[in-house]
Amino acid sequence: MSGIGDVTKRLLLGRALRSDRLGETLLPKKIALPVFASDALSSVAYAPDEIFLTLSTAGLAAYAYSWKIGLVVASVMLVVVASYRQNVHAYPSGGGDYEVANVNLGSKFGLTVAAALLVDYVLTVAVSVSSGVQNASSKIGFVHGNEALVAVGLVVLLTAINLRGVKESGAAFAIPTYGFMLSIVGMTLFGLGRYFFSNLPLASSHVYDIKPDHGFAFTGFAAGFLLLRTFSSGCAALTGVEAISNGVPAFQKPKSKNAATTLLLMGTIAVTMLTGILALGNLTHLRFAEDPKHQLLLHGVPVGKDDQPTVISQLADAVFQGASTHWLSTVVVAFTGVILILAANTAFNGFPVLGSILAKDGYLPRQLHTRGDRLAYSNGILLLAAFAIVLIVSFDAQVTRLIQLYIVGVFISFTLSQTGMIRHWTRLLSGEDLPAADRARMKRSRVINAVGLGMTGVVLVIVLVTKFLRGAWIALAAMAVLFLLMRGIKRHYDRVREELLPTEGLVAAPSRNHAVVLVSKIHAPTLRALSYAKATRPHDLTALTVSVDAEDTHALQREWDRRGIDVPLTVVDSPYREITRPILEYVKRLRSDQPRDVVTVFIPEYVVGRWWEQLLHNQSALRLKGRLLFEPGVMVTSVPYQLQSSDRLKDIDA
Repeated sequence: MSGIGDVTKRLLLGRALRSDRLGETLLPKKIALPVFASDALSSVAYAPDEIFLTLSTAGLAAYAYSWKIGLVVASVMLVVVASYRQNVHAYPSGGGDYEVANVNLGSKFGLTVAAALLVDYVLTVAVSVSSGVQNASSKIGFVHGNEALVAVGLVVLLTAINLRGVKESGAAFAIPTYGFMLSIVGMTLFGLGRYFFSNLPLASSHVYDIKPDHGFAFTGFAAGFLLLRTFSSGCAALTGVEAISNGVPAFQKPKSKNAATTLLLMGTIAVTMLTGILALGNLTHLRFAEDPKHQLLLHGVPVGKDDQPTVISQLADAVFQGASTHWLSTVVVAFTGVILILAANTAFNGFPVLGSILAKDGYLPRQLHTRGDRLAYSNGILLLAAFAIVLIVSFDAQVTRLIQLYIVGVFISFTLSQTGMIRHWTRLLSGEDLPAADRARMKRSRVINAVGLGMTGVVLVIVLVTKFLRGAWIALAAMAVLFLLMRGIKRHYDRVREELLPTEGLVAAPSRNHAVVLVSKIHAPTLRALSYAKATRPHDLTALTVSVDAEDTHALQREWDRRGIDVPLTVVDSPYREITRPILEYVKRLRSDQPRDVVTVFIPEYVVGRWWEQLLHNQSALRLKGRLLFEPGVMVTSVPYQLQSSDRLKDIDA
């Protein structure tokens, strides 16, 4: 079974890589862009949907604000990108927001950022894959109604690809990512060209009117709150901006420069696509309602449809309307669906790296700091996939429900990161003998981060106010639980480290070693264990058997005497047919008078070659070992005896 598992692993993941080949996995900018920016770039595929959808609550009157909100979101994105360019130069180790907050604000703030980012990475996978499946369901019949199942399958596929290594996953995702960028930019340019030549068709939904939700009046406080909620939903376009600052170590040298350049490219492209989609939406008179069945009206009558094409799907059909160009709309929708799914790849790169850093600092299990066969942080990848699948199944892959949990964590990390960067520059500027050019550069960087702090802080407040009751509280609760869990893990590791510090009492040699060989019957494994116990030259040696059946015990004693075995056989009665407790009591009595003595228990064990054979053998030995390990001054030694079935696995690693 193990052999089949190893072969399957090699087929799925490829051959294991040596640690000294880590440099070969580093990414050039052309591959790093699709690896780390796919989340931020793909956000423009559903951020416009959320803007139009939220504004539809007030009817068509609110649609006039869509492009204005888009410009504000774009402005915030550019400021955040400029701020994070300072981060990657100042902290290139890959800790990103966590390291910035941890170093400059303290461990509690650093842990808050870490919890926020980990939750947001899980949501990134769930939202991106669910959104991609939702887009595909309008074009692929069998997906409709099975969105959650398809989404789970895609997460499993992404997991397998990422387990093969960062560079391989980046190369696999490069073509779809660049294809998405070119298709959206091309659609925007083509659509604007048709508009200027006065032949831009209207969206198919332009014939509908939109009924305000439950008589919503777009005036006063209600209008202001709706615009703020729309803005907070549109800020989903900023998710993923922080991923590059967490992934600087994955870039080729010069790491910081390449990361900053990739960050600028990502921000410029994302802003261009977002504003282009919103502009086309207004020019084509697109309609997109939160409750299309009741809100979309045709001649005053509800259309009665539960679903509607996505914003990009409607725009592509309108822009490329015509016999010779209509096929391009399918290309745009296809690339959009693929990129929405592949956007999860950003989280598959960010979550394991951050988890590794947290594990190194003692806040997460140390297994997350270990690289797998392909030099990726395999345990982190698997953990992320498991959490994302739980979310997808729990929310039935419904983007509208998942999106409410989104972006809270990322803006918490944005805000604390910018606060930490301001302290970073202030601390450096307080030093003496700084060259004038360096001082001017640091002051300029501090101003950029201060502007970033102001913007992200305001957005965070807006997001909390407008999304808290709509689901954001779930994300905040998850962050709080994760924060407390990581602090608990840290306390445990610190306590264990202190407990394991060597002392005189621990390093002193034991006075005597009492050896005990467990005997169930006289066979080759028992004789091997006796021989090995003798070779260790203990102070005294005894064979121990538990009498469960009197006739079997007498037969064992007769056979022992007949063979002339020169080790005394001790029989412990067990009237209630227990095995473990009588042995434990016997071992405790051996140490009761001399606390500095140790007892070594030798347990014969079968080595088998098939998984089902393990269920038939060694069960009593496993239970006994589990109890003996808790006894102070007791050493447990397994003496293996290989059965013939184990021969099939001898050369499995060769």
